[in-house]
Amino acid sequence: MSKELSQKYYKELVDLKNVEGVEAQFRSLLDVQIESVSDLEKWLEDEKELMFKINEAMTGHHLDFYRNTEDKEIKSTYLHDQQVIQPLLLKYEAKLSEKFCESPYFHELDEKRYGLMRRVRESKVKLFREENIPLMVKEQELCTKYSEIMGGLTVEWEGEEKPFPFIKSQLAHLDREVREKAYHAMMSAHRQIKPDMDAIMDELVSLRHQIALHAGFENYREYMFVEKNREYSVQDCYDFHENVEKHIIPAWNRLADVFKYKLDVDTYRPWDNTAKLLKIPPYSEVSTLMDGVSEMLGKTDPYFGERFNYMREHGLLDLEVRKGKGPHAFCEPLLVSGDIFVFANFSPSHDSLSTLIHEMGHAVNGYLEFSEHGPFDYHQWRAEIAELYSFGMQLLLLDKLDCFYPDEEDFKSAQREELRYAFTMLFNPLSGDLFQHWMYTNPTHTAEERDQKFFEISKRYGLNPVDTSGFEKEIGMSWADTLHYFHIPFYTIEYSMSMLGALQLLENYQNNPEQAVESFKKGASADLNQSIAKVYEETGVRFDFSEPVIKQMGDFLEKVIQDIH
Repeated sequence: MSKELSQKYYKELVDLKNVEGVEAQFRSLLDVQIESVSDLEKWLEDEKELMFKINEAMTGHHLDFYRNTEDKEIKSTYLHDQQVIQPLLLKYEAKLSEKFCESPYFHELDEKRYGLMRRVRESKVKLFREENIPLMVKEQELCTKYSEIMGGLTVEWEGEEKPFPFIKSQLAHLDREVREKAYHAMMSAHRQIKPDMDAIMDELVSLRHQIALHAGFENYREYMFVEKNREYSVQDCYDFHENVEKHIIPAWNRLADVFKYKLDVDTYRPWDNTAKLLKIPPYSEVSTLMDGVSEMLGKTDPYFGERFNYMREHGLLDLEVRKGKGPHAFCEPLLVSGDIFVFANFSPSHDSLSTLIHEMGHAVNGYLEFSEHGPFDYHQWRAEIAELYSFGMQLLLLDKLDCFYPDEEDFKSAQREELRYAFTMLFNPLSGDLFQHWMYTNPTHTAEERDQKFFEISKRYGLNPVDTSGFEKEIGMSWADTLHYFHIPFYTIEYSMSMLGALQLLENYQNNPEQAVESFKKGASADLNQSIAKVYEETGVRFDFSEPVIKQMGDFLEKVIQDIH
């Protein structure tokens, strides 16, 4: 393994290979006598300390695996966590939650500090079934298999074997012929892995449906709404789907006409529906990418730049493309170390620049929370809040893209692409959410029906203005490229909700930049025991996805794009 990959960036304060020792620590917590509210609070602190140690070790092993999916020793450690430690965690988390909820002092805890924890842990007790543990272990094994397949996926390109992310980056090429060639290459790669993807998803849907039935739910969707402790209903989601289709898609079609005109094409094809008006990638080396993002963050707020530089210096960023590296990009907190790690598999493209800024929004949010409140517990993390600051960071840095695009026209094109992306994040996650509603309320569907449904929903939303003739099957199977459907089901609608908030933040920034940045920092360091709406309020925006707000933000976004002459 290279020196870079062997660098230790997390703490292992608990030996997960010593299963008996880990279990003994759980049993010790279960044996504690709790005879007062202060005893219960002390017990919760001890429990949290143990969970943080286990979480950091498992997170580190997970990152090690994603950084090098081909290393057998790393894979063995990661699989041990998934197959041995994870079942133990599920078992004892349920027992500890039961002990907590049954304590006579449970309702005497301060509501402001412990109210959210009580609701989340009551849900855990409600959902837990011993017979689901092996199913959840199998679920993780299938997700690992998906990551291995995607991490090892390569495509022949101009006589060379290239990692799949490189081919995706070519969809942003200025030359339409190159984009089309890349699109065909991607579809060929999808066909190559299609049988494996179908088999994995078929089994995941079946497993998840069984998990829900065991817990007394009609389907996995109903189970997940309780598991996620959502502060909105299934019907609210359906209303959101419809309102975006009604008010955002017509505006998206108008913008597609603008891009069609600028591309000088008669027909808007699938390979045109990407970032493609920028003459060259914004960087060629990852070091250049990091230099520029550091400058952008520092210009927005000195703290933002300082955090990025700290992460860079301490080996907390792994960004370049490598064979055997896992797919996609994500941000992971290290709860004992008090650090954040950003993982990505980047090839030079505007999308990778945008994604790094997005992940740094998560990182800054995490560091601010660590600084203000200490490491956050699992029950406090809600995607609707986390994604507000990742999207918010992208929009706060919109006026600093000239760090990568000094040419005025390129600068404007880059801004248009970011705003076009904001549009897509209002509807693409919703189409993914609707797709999952369908999958898990129709658990006996076939692979063919799944592909047909994905194509149908895609045409209602992001592909509405695109001529997809001849590519119906290819588009139908492209759901397999979305990690969320495999690893984190029902985690997509949160993107759309938070983008509405981020657009409000952009509107505030245009009126008063300094105040908007301070509001961002205030919200990003807010007490996470509050409701989602309250945290948004502290950020100076509203957690509101009603029809009037959707129409207002769609109109605002369209106006901002048109204002970039």
